[in-house]
Amino acid sequence: MAKKLSHYDAAGRARMVDVSGKAPTKREAEASAFVRMKPSVLQALPRNPKGDPLEVARIAGIMAAKRTADLIPMCHSLPLSHVDVEMRLCENGVAITSKVTTTAQTGVEMEALVAASISALTLYDMAKSADKGMEIQEIVLERKSGGKSGEYRRVK
Repeated sequence: MAKKLSHYDAAGRARMVDVSGKAPTKREAEASAFVRMKPSVLQALPRNPKGDPLEVARIAGIMAAKRTADLIPMCHSLPLSHVDVEMRLCENGVAITSKVTTTAQTGVEMEALVAASISALTLYDMAKSADKGMEIQEIVLERKSGGKSGEYRRVK
C-alpha cells in the first residue's frame, strides 16, 4: 500500500499539513552546498569590488532561513531559535554549511536547505563577474533531529 501524501487532501488538492495537535519540541537541521569555482576566482574573493562575498553570502543565508515560509508554499512559519551559516574555502570552491534550530511543532529541514541554497546563490552573484561558469553543487540535508521521525544523518 502506498504511503499517504500529507500535503494533499482527499480530493488531491495541495494543502498545508495541520500540525496543531503536535507538541513543540527542540528540532535541529543541518544542510550543505558547494560552489565550485576556479582557483583564480577563489584567490580574488577578498578583493571583490562588491564587498566580502563570503560575509554577504553568510548573512543572506541567515536572512533566507527566516523567510522560508514566504518562499515555499506549504512550509510553516517557524520561530527560529538559531541560524548559523559557515563558509569554508577549499582548493576548488567554497563549502557552505547551515545549521538551524527551533522549538516548534515541525522541523527545520527546509530552513536549513534554503539557507545553504541562498548562501550559494549569493556567493555566485557576488563573484559572477569573475566567472559565470561557477557551479552550485550538492545541496543536501546533512542531518536532522527531533520530532516524530527522530534522527536522520546523511550517509556519504
